[in-house]
Amino acid sequence: MQANKNSSRRDFVKQTGMIAGGILAAPLISGANFFSGSSDAIKVAIVGCGGRGTGAAMQAMLSKQNVKLVAMADAFRDRLDDCYKQLTADDISDWSGTAGSIKDKITVTEATKFVGFDAYKKAIALADVVILTTPPGFRPIHFEEAINQGKHVFMEKPVATDPVGIRKVLEAAEKAKQKKLNVVVGLQRRYQNSYREMYQRKDMIGDIVSAQAWWNNDGVWVRPRVAGQTEMEYQMRNWYYFNWLCGDHINEQHIHNIDVVNWFKGGYPVKAQGMGGRQVRKGKEYGEIFDHHYVEFTYADGSILNSQCRHIPGTMSKVDELLVGTKGSIQCGAATILDSKGNPLYQYNKKNENNPYQTEHDELFAAIAKGEYKFADAERGAKSTMTSILGRLATYSGLVVEWDKAINLNLNLQPSAYTWDTLPQLLPNADGFYPVAIPGVTKFV
Repeated sequence: MQANKNSSRRDFVKQTGMIAGGILAAPLISGANFFSGSSDAIKVAIVGCGGRGTGAAMQAMLSKQNVKLVAMADAFRDRLDDCYKQLTADDISDWSGTAGSIKDKITVTEATKFVGFDAYKKAIALADVVILTTPPGFRPIHFEEAINQGKHVFMEKPVATDPVGIRKVLEAAEKAKQKKLNVVVGLQRRYQNSYREMYQRKDMIGDIVSAQAWWNNDGVWVRPRVAGQTEMEYQMRNWYYFNWLCGDHINEQHIHNIDVVNWFKGGYPVKAQGMGGRQVRKGKEYGEIFDHHYVEFTYADGSILNSQCRHIPGTMSKVDELLVGTKGSIQCGAATILDSKGNPLYQYNKKNENNPYQTEHDELFAAIAKGEYKFADAERGAKSTMTSILGRLATYSGLVVEWDKAINLNLNLQPSAYTWDTLPQLLPNADGFYPVAIPGVTKFV
């Protein structure tokens, strides 16, 4: 899902493999392990077997706990089969950065491979921990089911694509807390050593009065329409370009940077306004999403986050965050703290950097193995997702959109049913083009 070669999950893992190897080789826990026996393995199921699901499953198996993958679910059989093939390969180094095999931890059988829209329920029922890595439009119903069944969860960001979905996730998050179910959301910067260190030292820059965030790069894949596909299948295969599935790239990718600012600010914006459109990426194959967004998010204390994301080839690529305080600034990507005159106050030693994608799983499974309740990421994951959605509503409409109104909107982008013959809400015209939001015309509030 990540397009920028310098910031993709796979490339990051490869680049940090040697650094992280020594850290990840040692178990994170000692003493009693509630799942130490072979019959007490932590049983894992994947729901969503695309590239991110494959990577997350590998990271779970590499967590140094007694973990077994017991079930897999996907709407498409070919995606499931490709995932299974990669998980059971003799060498997974291309994906994980760690040479060797994890196939001894894969106990999935034909009977525990589930395909279709209801496959997730069957896979969840067989597991202790569920990895939710489908396109994000499905995340609310999958997360709700996992919590109702009493399972621990790792789920990828974003966690929804519309306000109705956000509210469903928040409701399930409360149930997870009541049941003491660990939930980790794949906003991996919160698990990255340099970001954690910057957060611990953020008082060095005083009160944060402004911030900037970028996710600018060329864009991602396109999957062309194939003869015989229903409209539902086409949109699901090309899911990145439809809001009910993706939420636009401000939601699917730029949420990482937006979440960093929310984290350091300790809160969420109260309103947003901005601009965006389709300047270059105008073809019918790009569905309905914009190719650029620029949003001014305002927090309760009046501070501003200027947020930009762009998918236009040949333009400046930048994925980073900058936090400006009354006493100085934090350059997050460089892991540098400067005073108000630009003089260095602190520089993180990048030799101590970890692989945060792996750390997410290491810490989650270590807690589960010890019987600890430590992680409740769902609420903050939902609220940072809502921040991204707030930005999308602002750029699509061209209006100032307030958080309280937006989160309570009865905006539900999901289809009336999940079947291959059901028509999604958004349909192409006779020429194959999809309706696109027009600032000043499109209304949400």
